[in-house]
Amino acid sequence: MALIKSISGIRGTIGGQAGEGLTPVDVVKFSAAFGTWVLQNTDKKTIVVGRDARLSGDMVNKLVCATLQGLGIDVVDVGLSTTPTVEMAVPEMQAGGGIILTASHNPKQWNALKLLNHKGEFISDAEGELVLEIADQEAFEFAQVTELGKYTRDEEALEKHIRTILDLPLVDVEAIKAKNFSVAVDAVNSSGGFAVPMLLEALGVNKIEKLYCEPDGNFAHNPEPLPENLREIARVIEKGKFDLGIVVDPDVDRLALVNEDGSMFGEEYTLVAVADYILKNQAGNTVSNLSSTRALRDVTEKAGGSYFAAAVGEVNVVNMMKEQHAIIGGEGNGGIIYPELHYGRDALVGIALFLTHLAKSGMSMTRLRASYPSYYISKNKIELTPEVNVDEVLRQMQERYAKQPVNTIDGVKIEFDKEWVHLRKSNTEPIIRIYAESDSNATAEHLANKIIADIKEIISNKA
Repeated sequence: MALIKSISGIRGTIGGQAGEGLTPVDVVKFSAAFGTWVLQNTDKKTIVVGRDARLSGDMVNKLVCATLQGLGIDVVDVGLSTTPTVEMAVPEMQAGGGIILTASHNPKQWNALKLLNHKGEFISDAEGELVLEIADQEAFEFAQVTELGKYTRDEEALEKHIRTILDLPLVDVEAIKAKNFSVAVDAVNSSGGFAVPMLLEALGVNKIEKLYCEPDGNFAHNPEPLPENLREIARVIEKGKFDLGIVVDPDVDRLALVNEDGSMFGEEYTLVAVADYILKNQAGNTVSNLSSTRALRDVTEKAGGSYFAAAVGEVNVVNMMKEQHAIIGGEGNGGIIYPELHYGRDALVGIALFLTHLAKSGMSMTRLRASYPSYYISKNKIELTPEVNVDEVLRQMQERYAKQPVNTIDGVKIEFDKEWVHLRKSNTEPIIRIYAESDSNATAEHLANKIIADIKEIISNKA
């Protein structure tokens, strides 16, 4: 059993004893804390709630909604939905906040309460700390029987989301329709199973092969959209006649693409391709996190814009995008953030923009992918004993490579011309994650191994 309380929300495995998993007691406690925070910090008494299709979703949803009503808060339940749909619904309904019930790419035994402010954006570090403090102190007071909140359903939130995407100036429905694309979709039996086909049909895509599109929460494979989990859709595309494959995670905020030959477009390149299309039509800046591919910087600078790197985490990327007036941004995990629509990762708008780009380029998926600079990221980690001072190790690594450009806003990122290595410590366990990127797999692996050897030397010298 596991329960992880962080500033972005509460996630855990279903079952077990209170405080050791995401039990009904814990769901009520943290829902009450967030509802109390909303009442204390806004003049709004409405919260929007939505969920993905995982097995525990209905049970958790009922607990959350009833708890909020008990605080005197009106609940608008958008039901089975996507994370970006809830993010858009919060300001549209002038609510005081939102709760998305999803553990994102985690397996089916997990669930989580992800917390949004009145703008439909994830709450900040400071705000998250306040919510956790309210929960720890159980500093909430429930409403009298005559002041209980109302419960209503909104069945149209997803349709509104899709209509807003279709109205974006850079989404060209006619161009997509004219291409008569044939698309395979893997939605891992969650909300994308109905959301993605609904969007594709609205975009004029009628040839849709559905894999795992029954939103029953029985994930047919590991739900994280990584190449090793996408072998079946790759085989289907390889044997059939498809223009591309589309894969989303359970809450539809990450987008991975599969080429017409069954090879992977690369989740790092989802953002690169969409940004390339946006920058071809509008001058501006871009943002991704420190662990994302350099290809976005290359594409941005080629278009005359400036690229900026943020600390890892959607909240940090959004804050940097606002500071730098970025017109597109996101994360290398297939997360597209398009401010013209809203400040949140959104696979649906990513699909619409990408298909417009693909249609107008006149290229196949493989040719489009080959048109971008190729980089390879080696992802590693070192597990340390609890007595190792990870912060001191990172400080010494910074000193060791002081002659190179070093960024310390989130761990230590060291740049070597067009190569880089990023060292980050885990917040929950004694681990250092090491990401290295180069223009070849072998060089990226060599760079990562060199850094790992340095870290081990520092630790042994300390001993």
